Amino acid sequence: MEDDASFPHLGESSQPPPRACPPRCSCPRPDTVDCDGLDLRVFPDNITRAAQHLSLQNNQLQELPYNELSRLSGLRTLNLHNNLISSEGLPDEAFESLTQLQHIYVAHNKLSVAPQFLPRSLRVADLAANEVTEIFPLTLAPLRSVYLHNNQLSNAGLPPDAFRGSEAVATLSLSSNQLSYVPPSLPPSLERLHLQNNLISKVPRGALSRQTHLRELYLQHNQLTDSGLDATTFSKLHRLEYLDLSHNQLAAVPAGLPRTLAVLHLGRNRIRWVEAARLGGLRGLRYLLLQHNQLGATGLPAGALRPLRGLHTLHLYGNRLDRVPQALPRRLRALVLPHNRVAALGARDLASTPRLAELNLAYNCLASARVHLRAFRRLRALRSLDLAGNQLTQLPSGLPAGLHTLRLQRNQLRTLEPEPLAGLHQLQELSLAHNRLRVGGIGPGTWHELQALQVLDLSHNELSFVPPDLPEALEELHLQGNRIGHVGPEAFLSTPRLRALFLRANRLHMTSIAPEAFLGLLHLRVVDTTGNPEPVLVRLPPTAPRQPRAAGP
Repeated sequence: MEDDASFPHLGESSQPPPRACPPRCSCPRPDTVDCDGLDLRVFPDNITRAAQHLSLQNNQLQELPYNELSRLSGLRTLNLHNNLISSEGLPDEAFESLTQLQHIYVAHNKLSVAPQFLPRSLRVADLAANEVTEIFPLTLAPLRSVYLHNNQLSNAGLPPDAFRGSEAVATLSLSSNQLSYVPPSLPPSLERLHLQNNLISKVPRGALSRQTHLRELYLQHNQLTDSGLDATTFSKLHRLEYLDLSHNQLAAVPAGLPRTLAVLHLGRNRIRWVEAARLGGLRGLRYLLLQHNQLGATGLPAGALRPLRGLHTLHLYGNRLDRVPQALPRRLRALVLPHNRVAALGARDLASTPRLAELNLAYNCLASARVHLRAFRRLRALRSLDLAGNQLTQLPSGLPAGLHTLRLQRNQLRTLEPEPLAGLHQLQELSLAHNRLRVGGIGPGTWHELQALQVLDLSHNELSFVPPDLPEALEELHLQGNRIGHVGPEAFLSTPRLRALFLRANRLHMTSIAPEAFLGLLHLRVVDTTGNPEPVLVRLPPTAPRQPRAAGP
């Protein structure tokens, strides 16, 4: 929660409790009374007038007596979270005499109306998760942060003057209510506005015209369509940096987006086509999220995103693209394209993005014959490449030498040759799980140049024994789900740094692992042999500090 002052830590002081402390409560400091979780049904008496911080959360209070509260004029924090307080149990003037009160927490109660009169000293009011259907004018006047999410507010419960006089509110949360349109006359001082999880289908013209300080606007999980927005909807938000319109029903990128945007979230809409002109002015945009839309072969024209000179990350997960979008911004660092229909990578398809550090093309339709030998040649900054879930039958050629992570699981690999992995001296993690690899298909010297490899996943292949000559730096080796029936004494001679070994669900029996197999593995911490036909006897070196997991099926 923004701008909240935490309730004081009750264990910080060693002072003895003050004399005036309610039964069963604790008063570790003269100004603090803690009555949390005592199943109280009645407001406690005998609270010291010196109290500045009073916590009554997690009780069963149904009402607040005015006489008891009015004595506590020095209160700065009042926590009533998670009780049974109704609006009938909260007198209109309940908080009027608390002239020093700055933070009030009444979330998770049974209020149907927001309190009408609040002290002008108040800065934070948490009224979330009640049953509020109505807000009176002036209720919010002095506040900086107001939390009204998870209530039952409709537009009828927000009169036109509901926010009159609320010149200081910077954070307003109205999410998870029943609003059908963005309320008019919102405080012009707003910096963060949460309207997600409502029923909003339109933003009335001018509803956001005065919020020139707004930096974050959350409108996801609503019912917005193109007709519910126009070119002026966001045009006055000259400081807006974060806009979330995901999980709506938009068919196009909205017009009139502020040039100040750094993050634009349009995922899970119905966008079929990106009009270049609507993004052209967003030169400071860093993150563009378009996942789970309906972008097809012509949905992202070549160069449509080129004007986004500052773009760092582009998410296109779960669309219908049949090729990598062309002429992308040159400074792009992350391109996320899994679950599309990309079937080929040409020599120049990635040429426009030489600074890419992350490329995710998992779960597309890439076949080895249609991946050009020079497809990755210009990606000298690439550190993570994900090609999982495609139709590759051999390792791609020309992989960037700076790769740290390479994911090739769930392809159709039957063989591994040294050449595609040559020069990958910085590779730290390699996943080859769920392929059709056999030891005979792994060429001699395949692992020779992987000097930095720490994690190797060969699980769920067709290996009948541990592949020889594995990289010396290896710390984690996944061999589960293969056909391994024997582990010889020389199996791990090349991997002295091994810390974790997974051999579950193979064909191992009680004596399948040679007693000497682990002798040189002084760092070994985990050996998992569960799920084999018989319990497997595993002997770790005397210096290994933990027992292996060795069990039967």
